[in-house]
Order: sequence, then structure tokens, then C-alpha cells
Amino acid sequence: MTGPTFPAQPAPGHPAGTTPAPAAATPETTKQTFDRLLTDMVHRGASDIHLRAGSAPAARIDGEIQRFGEERLSPQMTEDFAKVMLPTQLMWGTFVEKRDHDFAYSLPGVARFRVNAYFQRGSVGLIMRVIEDKPIPTFEELGLPLEVFEELSRHERGLILVTGPTGSGKTTTLASLLDHINARDAVNIVTLEDPIEVLHRDKKAMMIQRELGADTQSFSNGLRAAMRQDPDIILIGEMRDKETVEAALSAAQTGHLVFSTLHTQDAMRSINRIIDFFQPHEREQIRQGLSESLVAIVSQRLLPRKGGGRVLGMEILLGTPIVKESIKDPEKQEDIKHALLEGGMRGMHTFDQHLARLVHEGLMDEDEAMLAATSPHELKIMLMQGQY
Repeated sequence: MTGPTFPAQPAPGHPAGTTPAPAAATPETTKQTFDRLLTDMVHRGASDIHLRAGSAPAARIDGEIQRFGEERLSPQMTEDFAKVMLPTQLMWGTFVEKRDHDFAYSLPGVARFRVNAYFQRGSVGLIMRVIEDKPIPTFEELGLPLEVFEELSRHERGLILVTGPTGSGKTTTLASLLDHINARDAVNIVTLEDPIEVLHRDKKAMMIQRELGADTQSFSNGLRAAMRQDPDIILIGEMRDKETVEAALSAAQTGHLVFSTLHTQDAMRSINRIIDFFQPHEREQIRQGLSESLVAIVSQRLLPRKGGGRVLGMEILLGTPIVKESIKDPEKQEDIKHALLEGGMRGMHTFDQHLARLVHEGLMDEDEAMLAATSPHELKIMLMQGQY
């Protein structure tokens, strides 16, 4: 791909009689160059942007990293780009002190970006998740099962988790759920995010969006404050530690609907991850609390679509009586898998069952599905027996 032309960087002093180096780029020209680069990448379908010294600008498009031109970014360029997004001395000083920093950047008319700025080998690097400046997608547009998600959106209390690796669309799924509720119900919704990625406007609901760092110091602190803000629904951007999990379960058990995320690949790993935050002597109590609170775990990944692009693959575990009893007893974990496999009438299914359906519907190649499968052997049997 043809990349943008970057401002020439000043060179060391020149001998008399030679042409002096071009003047250093001004903050204004740097911002123009930076914004043009981001605009080009977004228009070409970038989902994540990578900018680091010593490499050409790159972006992830349809799951693959692509370079934008061959001209490598210098350490000064990446530092200048970071300063465009962190314009005050205080913001820049915080980043330099911490050595990495999460924040949001907005390019009006193009997109918002979730930014992670970091140092590597002494120079600044930037990774930017693209959040396009467009209406929040509906369940139908995302390919979410309508009956299941409509039912989830109508719960008044409990815990709903959306899990998956980075870049699997968790934020978009949760934004769609909140927007659906916002348009339908006169409730108070409090979100705690790091950073705020999707802007919600009041519709029927009241929306309070708080960002870590700018509005509160941690998820656990923000969640304690949220309990005094008359919430009906609380969104916690991520369950990162024991304190946040405890506060989330407490909120879910005291009459609130709590949404959150985990970086886990399936429902069983999600349950185990929550329990593993705690010491062995605490786990029986946490299993009890989780079993009482759990409404659903939606585990998702974005997969290669047949013919190009991406398609959503997901596993859905609902908090049925059998699932709740199985969570309480670590010896009954296998019962959760059986409930997933046999819960089609309720809307539950394993990740591999959904892969089989995607292959059957012509949305995925069988070879790609096999690579993504939790158990390729089980997926092969499902496809041979027509179990969709």
C-alpha cells in the first residue's frame, strides 16, 4: 500500500555552504499528518492501528496486519503523534512516568480510538483500536441470536458476562445490549470503562458513563460509588481483580443487572477464571455467589468469513438450574458441558456447535472452522451427522 508522506526530520548541523535540513514539523503539521494517516487507515477497514519507531505504519484489516507504505516511522514521529493525543504537560508527564497509558482519542467525522501508548526500547509506540463514528449496531446487524439477547436484556438482576480474546467484539456486543435497553426502558445505567469507547446518549434511559483515570481511579472504586448513584444497570468494562469481582457479585445479588467482560475463550474458562481470583478457602463462598448471580456467559470470537471479511462465532451458557448447581460443585464441571451441548431449545450451544452451523450456512470454510474449533474431532462428527 502507498503510505503517507511524513514531514522530514531535522538532521544534525551541516557544514558551511551546504543546504540546511528542513525545519522540524510543527504541532499543527504533525496533527494534520497524523489525522490523515488515521483517516486513510479507517477508510481502508482497519480495526487496530500499530505505530512504532523503526516500522512502517500498519493496521489489522480482516484479521491480518497490513503495512501502509514502506517509509519507517522515526522515534521523534511516534513521540510527536503521542503528543497530539496527550497535548497537556500533565497528560504527557503521566504517560512518561507510568511508561504505558490507556486513553481515548476522537477524530470527528472519522472514528474514535481506544489508545494504548507504551515505551519499547526507549521509544514511544501506539496501538489504537478503531471505534467507528457510526450508529450502534443492532442485534440483527451483529448476527446475535434475537430471542436469546432479547431475553437477556429483560433481566432485572444478575450477572451477564461477554468474554473473548482482544479484538473479538465484546465492547460492540455490550454496546448493542445497552443501546437496546436504553431505547426501551426508563432505567438508570451506570458504566465504568477504560476508556469510554462508545458514546451513549439518553433515550428512555439515563446514561452515566465514567472513565478510569479521568472520572474514577479503579473499577472497584467506581463500582462502590455506583451503588450510591441509584443504578438499575451497571456495566464494568472488565473484571480484572478480586475486588472488582466481589463488588460485581454483590451488586448482582442486591437487585442490579451487571454486565462485564473477561479475556477468556469459553464459558468454562470464564467460570474458572473468576474462581481463581480467590484463595482456596474463599472459593466455596464465591462459587455460591456466582451460582446465585449468573444469568449468562456469552463467549465470542471474530472468525474468517467465507469470501472475505469476518463472521461472529459464539458460545452461549445460560444460568439454568443445572448450570447453577454445577457451578457450586467443582466435581460437576462436566455437567456444564453437557448442559451446553443439550441446551439448544433454551438457546445454549457450544462454540463448536456454532462453528458447525456457520459451515452449514456457507459462512465459513470447513478448514477454517477446524482451525478455530475447541475440539476439531467433535466438530467433524457434528458436520458428518448434521448436528447444527
